[in-house]
Formats: sequence, structure tokens, C-alpha cells
Amino acid sequence: MPPDLPQLRQQLRALRRELPVVKQRQAARAVTDRLTDWPGFVAARRIAGYWACYGELNPLPLLEWAWNVNKAVYLPVLADSPPQSLRFAPYSPGTPLRHNRFNIPEPDVSPEQWLEPTELDLVLMPLVAFDQTGTRLGMGGGFYDRSFAFLLKPGYLDHRPWLIGLSYEFQKVAELPRQSWDVPLDAAVTEQALRVFEETRW
Repeated sequence: MPPDLPQLRQQLRALRRELPVVKQRQAARAVTDRLTDWPGFVAARRIAGYWACYGELNPLPLLEWAWNVNKAVYLPVLADSPPQSLRFAPYSPGTPLRHNRFNIPEPDVSPEQWLEPTELDLVLMPLVAFDQTGTRLGMGGGFYDRSFAFLLKPGYLDHRPWLIGLSYEFQKVAELPRQSWDVPLDAAVTEQALRVFEETRW
């Protein structure tokens, strides 16, 4: 029987919010340690993160490491065209922020500085759950799926950013349904493991 996705979202979001701050910080540091010497991350020059909300695993320690080795860091911004999609704005210490309609901070920079999803090398993605095939369950808005839909095009051979889900180990589930528009993860990283879903990469 397929999982009840609304119920699963509710349960896992509650577990995230209830996780003690010290545990959240320990997990973020463990994820950073697992990724900083991974070849896909080492080779990436343009890295997108996200602003952690509602107990999501915080990528900030990883972004700080990226700054220290002169990688360019970006955060998602809501784009109007196409509707409900993302672009990626440069983010560094001191970048001014503004809140979008979901009250999530975004870099307050000119749209001329935004990158298209195709221009990124690696994308750190928040999630509610993932399974052993790389299927990702997000918040339900479909922003990442719409933004990276180009990766699902048959025969697409152009630049492919790595899509890396960051989460706690308790967010791994046995199986999630995958719709035709769902863009799978290339890898998922938790405080316990780095899992690369090789079959979704090429």
C-alpha cells in the first residue's frame, strides 16, 4: 500500500521541529564532514543551498566551507516565469536579504545576477522524505521539480547539476511513489550516510 503522503509530511515535519537544537547542529556538521571531500562537491564551482526553515537540516556549515574554498554560493529565489519556479541568487556573508511570500529569506540582489538552474554545478535540496531510489518528497509546491524538469527530457546531454538532498536519517523511508514529473535526487546525505543513486545520474 502506498504511503499516505499528507500524513507522512505531517509526521516527519513534526519530528524535524521537535529535534533539539544541539542535535540539529550535530547533524549539520556531520553532513558537512561527509560532503566536503566527496568528488562531486569538490569539483563543483557554483553551489546552490537553501535557507533552512521548520527544522530542515541546515546547510549553512557546508556553505561556509564552500566560501572558504572560493566556491560561488547561491540561494533560491521565487521566479514568476515560468510560474512557481526558482532562480538562484548569489549569496555571501553580508548579502542583504528580503522575505518572499512564504516568509523565507532570499538574497536581495538584482535579477540580472540570478542564475538559471542549468548554470549550477550542484544543488543542495531540502526535503521531507526520500527513499532508496532517490525519489524525493518535498513540501508539495513542486518548485524544484518545475525548475529542474529539463533533467527529465529524453536525450538531454547538456550540463547536469548534481541534485543532493540533505536530511536527517529518520527522513529515509522504504518507498515513495514517483510521478512522471518528479525529478529524482542524484544523492542524499544524512548524519549517518552519503547515498549516491547512480542509476538516476545518467
